[in-house]
Amino acid sequence: MPTGFEKKKSKTKTSFAPSIDSKDITNKFQEYFAKVKDPRVERTRWHLLTDIITIAILAVIAGAQGWEDIEEYGLNKKEWLETFLELPFGIPSPDTFRRVFEKINPKEFEECFRLWVQSLVEKLGVEVVAIDGKAHKGSYDRASGLKALHTVSARPT
Repeated sequence: MPTGFEKKKSKTKTSFAPSIDSKDITNKFQEYFAKVKDPRVERTRWHLLTDIITIAILAVIAGAQGWEDIEEYGLNKKEWLETFLELPFGIPSPDTFRRVFEKINPKEFEECFRLWVQSLVEKLGVEVVAIDGKAHKGSYDRASGLKALHTVSARPT
């Protein structure tokens, strides 16, 4: 075998067996995000803030790209969401999601999100990989119908 092509021992685990159950994840999630201050006035709090945040994060993980998508996710998963969320007035509207996230302190939300993800990483014994992508301007060719070149880099954090 040519030099430099020796088979190296993989740093990644080949099998994955989570050591945490969904109830524990849900409880911890709500504990972490309970620290986010609710910016709404008392009389307009129909939906619990933790319910709104939970549905939004789950929807985005599932591919939601806007407030309507988040509501649609909630409506489609309502029966399942009711097993661990209170949802006293059902699934919030897209406008409710938008208004709440416009008013939440982004630094506060980010800190809670980071702590929650860090706790999952520690409990599951996995490694987070940061992924970054760039499109190279001017690398496309309209005449040939070629799209721009892209570079993707990944590194463990």
